[in-house]
Amino acid sequence: MKDKFYQYIQKLQDTITSKLEEVDGAAKFQEDLWERPEGGGGRTRVIENGAVFEKGGVNISAVHGHLPETMQKAFNVGDVDFFACGLSLVIHPKNPMVPTVHANWRYFEMYDKEGNKVGSWFGGGQDLTPYYLFDEDAIHFHQVCKTACDKHNPEFYPKYKKVCDEYFWNAHRNEARGIGGLFFDHLIENDEMSMEDWYNFVTEVGNSFLESYVPIVEKRKDLPFTEANRTWQEIRRGRYVEFNLVHDKGTIFGLKTNGRIESILMSLPPHVQWVYDHQPEAGSIEEKLIKVLAQPKKWVD
Repeated sequence: MKDKFYQYIQKLQDTITSKLEEVDGAAKFQEDLWERPEGGGGRTRVIENGAVFEKGGVNISAVHGHLPETMQKAFNVGDVDFFACGLSLVIHPKNPMVPTVHANWRYFEMYDKEGNKVGSWFGGGQDLTPYYLFDEDAIHFHQVCKTACDKHNPEFYPKYKKVCDEYFWNAHRNEARGIGGLFFDHLIENDEMSMEDWYNFVTEVGNSFLESYVPIVEKRKDLPFTEANRTWQEIRRGRYVEFNLVHDKGTIFGLKTNGRIESILMSLPPHVQWVYDHQPEAGSIEEKLIKVLAQPKKWVD
């Protein structure tokens, strides 16, 4: 399974970066191959200063070795070795009318000291972080997520949307990072789903990513915007940074397993502002976003 999934994410990385380069029309992804001293490595691809995308990364990695004690406690396991592979992407567009997007699909295995596999699971999801909220874009994104889920189980979309709303919550701000999507973790074999079934589900979601995001980009990328719109985008990006550095489990796992810092922190936007006690004007479209972020919303039935 680990070889099968790693081959899948290699192809998916190619598909996604090719399409995003086509949408941008100017910038190309820079590729960076790297190795992890403890075992494994990855292929990082970053796009910067494009016509549409200010900064973005679409990264794959496959790493293995001894699971550090801090992560053993987090996973509630003993002294084990691990293998982890996945694709992680974050795209920060230039135009404030285009939302930031994040997605990630991963597979994890653990082994005892004799090399026997003692656990395996899938995880991942995709979520949208707009700066200016267009309801039709949110509906489109969630509908694509729901369609992918419904092909496998009609209970998956409401279940994993709820998990997403709960996970991408900036607790110290008491607001959501964005308008959600899907988030699932620790998908293990059970009476209803084999690991092959979970593979088919996770890859279904991965294959739906471009359909969920690219139409939104193409609809909004040429809309006019002001310097005030840009300032608001940078203030909201600050909240994005706060979540990734304070709460995100993937960032914490990478930092605690001696991950590659440049790849881990590629999710951070290039231009950000922190303005003291900033409040949007009452009745403004900026305030509309804040009100939606205060309470998760049902976007599709």
